[in-house]
Amino acid sequence: MENTLNMATKHPSLAARLMAHPVVRIVLGIVLTFAAVPLIMIAASRLVEKPYRIMWPQLLTAVLVWFGYRFYVRRIEKRQPTELATRGMARELGTGLLLGAGLVALTFAVLAVLGAYRFGGVNAPNMMMLVPLAELVLVGMAEEMIFRGVIFGVTERSLGSKAAVVISALVFSLAHLPNDGVSVLAVAVIAAYGVMQAALYMKTRRLWACIGSHVAWNYCLSQMFSSTVSGHVAGNGLLRGELVGNAVLTGGVFGVEGSLIALLLIAAAAAFWLRRAFAGQA
Repeated sequence: MENTLNMATKHPSLAARLMAHPVVRIVLGIVLTFAAVPLIMIAASRLVEKPYRIMWPQLLTAVLVWFGYRFYVRRIEKRQPTELATRGMARELGTGLLLGAGLVALTFAVLAVLGAYRFGGVNAPNMMMLVPLAELVLVGMAEEMIFRGVIFGVTERSLGSKAAVVISALVFSLAHLPNDGVSVLAVAVIAAYGVMQAALYMKTRRLWACIGSHVAWNYCLSQMFSSTVSGHVAGNGLLRGELVGNAVLTGGVFGVEGSLIALLLIAAAAAFWLRRAFAGQA
């Protein structure tokens, strides 16, 4: 009997070996975290008339994404999801929101100084400007849980922090290849942003700052500066303005996320947070 137990310990089953493989864990993490997104969106589009599909489907999906990720961490990773602990959440979320908003504002300020952004005025604030926030919260949560929580987390435990930063940022940037107007410069900007987000996660060991940064970046681009977000054309936000001149500065069809200015600013922020993150590991 003892020999049988020893053999079982030394030679785990095929299923156990598969579940322990990093690639299998990443795939399971992505599926379990993201599964609710197409299901709820398809169901809502078929069962509910368009005027009644405002905000709640995205917010409901965000809640289900939250539970899907927690289920993955507990059942597949077999640990507690400490990266979603609520203690200190407000402070870290606030840090991320300020970082994302600050980077957007600084990008447009530099572009304005260089003559690549022309300010045209201010639109009257209205409640409709809050409607996109539901979708952006969903996107921020889902992408951060997948790219930082799952891909970075599994890779770091398998290959170490440096490899995890590179791989998660690369996958994050390549995921934007299907977007309209994507360019080599745009891929570099998104990769630099992925490095910064990975560094935030390493520093805090939580997802709140990452989620805050992601939501604020997208929201400020679309609803504050009425600008294109990763190739997705935005409507009228709070500020009216126009990007003019060389696409190297403006980002062209992809938006300022394809701009050299955004690359330089985000790379600087990424270097700052990377230094802090690795200093904390020393």
